[in-house]
Amino acid sequence: EETTLKRVTPEFFQRHSVAELATWSDKDIGKAGRLNHPMLLDEGATHYREVSWDETFNILAEELSALGSPDEAIFYTSGRTSNEAAFLYQLFVRQFGTNNLPDCSNMCHESSGCALTETIGVGKGTVTLEDFEKADSIWIFGQNPGTNHPRMLTALQKARKNGCEIVAVNPLPEAGLLGFQHPQHPLDMIDGGTRLATLFLPVVINGDVALLKAIMKAMLEREDATPGTVLDHDFIAQHTQGYEDFIADLRAEDWAALLDKCGISRAEIEKAATLAVNSKRMICCWAMGMTQHKNAVGGIQEIVNLLLLGGHIGREGAGACPVRGHSNVQGDRTMGIWERPKAEFLDALKAEFNFEPPREHGYDVVECIKAMHEGKAKVFFAMGGNFLSATPDTDFTAQALRRCNLTAHVSTKLHRGHLVTGKRALILPCPGRTETDLQNG
Repeated sequence: EETTLKRVTPEFFQRHSVAELATWSDKDIGKAGRLNHPMLLDEGATHYREVSWDETFNILAEELSALGSPDEAIFYTSGRTSNEAAFLYQLFVRQFGTNNLPDCSNMCHESSGCALTETIGVGKGTVTLEDFEKADSIWIFGQNPGTNHPRMLTALQKARKNGCEIVAVNPLPEAGLLGFQHPQHPLDMIDGGTRLATLFLPVVINGDVALLKAIMKAMLEREDATPGTVLDHDFIAQHTQGYEDFIADLRAEDWAALLDKCGISRAEIEKAATLAVNSKRMICCWAMGMTQHKNAVGGIQEIVNLLLLGGHIGREGAGACPVRGHSNVQGDRTMGIWERPKAEFLDALKAEFNFEPPREHGYDVVECIKAMHEGKAKVFFAMGGNFLSATPDTDFTAQALRRCNLTAHVSTKLHRGHLVTGKRALILPCPGRTETDLQNG
């Protein structure tokens, strides 16, 4: 769709009413073309109409100025927003006076940020791409690289050819992990390519905590049999806390209960434990197969525990790797797109830009939907993304958006969120990162 020559012009909206467009499939809406002009849906109108940029900005200023409090506005961010745009966006929002900066990370990797911050002190991954070439084992939990992160397959293929063991943990087998044929390497088509996963563990849905505890319990039993040869006690003593309580909890776990909860045999658990014990440079990756459970934070913390037992944090070729879905969701958070900013970040904004940023935490995605639904938030502004379709309860979210005075979207293409609106709605067209904005040419 990014390379399409189709354009959604003002004439397009003259031909098609909002009600008609709402009957289209999401695919047909997205395939309509690229947006190229600001559009306004007046209160009670059936069609969007063309407006100038000056009128667009005046409407935004009018609605924002009419609010009783800056906290009555929501400023959502998509992970496709660039670092530069994200920084300026959050600066504008905080100068306006609110921390209502929910983003798509609230719905995908917020549990990763929580789990990592509570365990290792930073809510981001600890590895680089170069680390994948140096790892001797890579563990992939709840992630389908071939389907959702295909570029990662090249890194995994290089690692496997270097002798790295790859463990796939997923209820269903992922074709890309079972065998990868590099599309730019013709010989792969002849010899069948590279078998990536050396061990596949078909865990039952949400059985990851039990599986991880079972693997670590097996490691502990080997440590008991040959003390000092399995776990990295120097690292544990110098860089961790709560080890004794953690070990006591592992000892208290019943083997039969763990195996029943994870659905993996004892023999397969022992194979995984052998790989973990032998690994000197382990990387653990995970995606939304881990993050979307009610106990997601606990599951990710168990991944961190597995890494800590072997001293695999702060070591070359080892570490934690939450695999994001959007192209810049982590960069946006680093730039300040967060409803719960740290005091140090706000202090830095104050010193650099000479204003007092708001200190009260803002709404995350779920909280902002509830606020709109309850009439506590009256303006919704989205920097990219498709908020309506991305949120978990589409009908409830639609009701919430319809209760706003204004909904506004910065978008490259048409999506269903433009058709479920507040009393008034704005579409602000934006070129994609590979496009050039040609005007009067």
